[in-house]
Amino acid sequence: MLDRDIVAEYKLDHDFLSEIYALPGGHEIKKCIQCGTCSSSCPLSYVMDHGPRKIFSLIRAGFRDEVLRSNTIWYCSSCYTCAVRCPKNIKITDVMYALKRLAVSEGKTKGKKAVVLSRNFARMVNTYGRNHETELMMRYILEADLLHAFKFIPQGWLLFSNRRLPLKPHRMKNIQQLRKILKRVDELGEI
Repeated sequence: MLDRDIVAEYKLDHDFLSEIYALPGGHEIKKCIQCGTCSSSCPLSYVMDHGPRKIFSLIRAGFRDEVLRSNTIWYCSSCYTCAVRCPKNIKITDVMYALKRLAVSEGKTKGKKAVVLSRNFARMVNTYGRNHETELMMRYILEADLLHAFKFIPQGWLLFSNRRLPLKPHRMKNIQQLRKILKRVDELGEI
């Protein structure tokens, strides 16, 4: 039995596949033989709404909205297990990064906790040159899940009282050099 509605042909985006091919790493989808090695190798596939194999299949079929709103692209941890085991040597993580960039540019990330965490982490690195866990945690809680935070108060207090959550961030020396590198990477579309 199908667990979703049938989609009319006219609602599919037939240009989506061509658009993905044009993205950095997107042309790799052509080589996919739908063997499922990537999905069975992925350590996070159990939390994904679609495995990498199904994402590739949905791209080929033109399900733009479903792919870009999927949590799969955000749960990919870039462990490269899928890429190492792929019989066609597809760099699946590159495709996932390309899909993330496309989802962000089209505003399809609303309500995604992984996006909030990712955005705040990038902000920390750009500001301090490294991650400041205390501030990252506070920004994430305030932006993503304030009510859920109360559950972590005892653990947070324990970490703070043992000086494991510093209040003052440690800044990297020569942060301007890092910012130049990050700016160049951003211009190239690699992040």
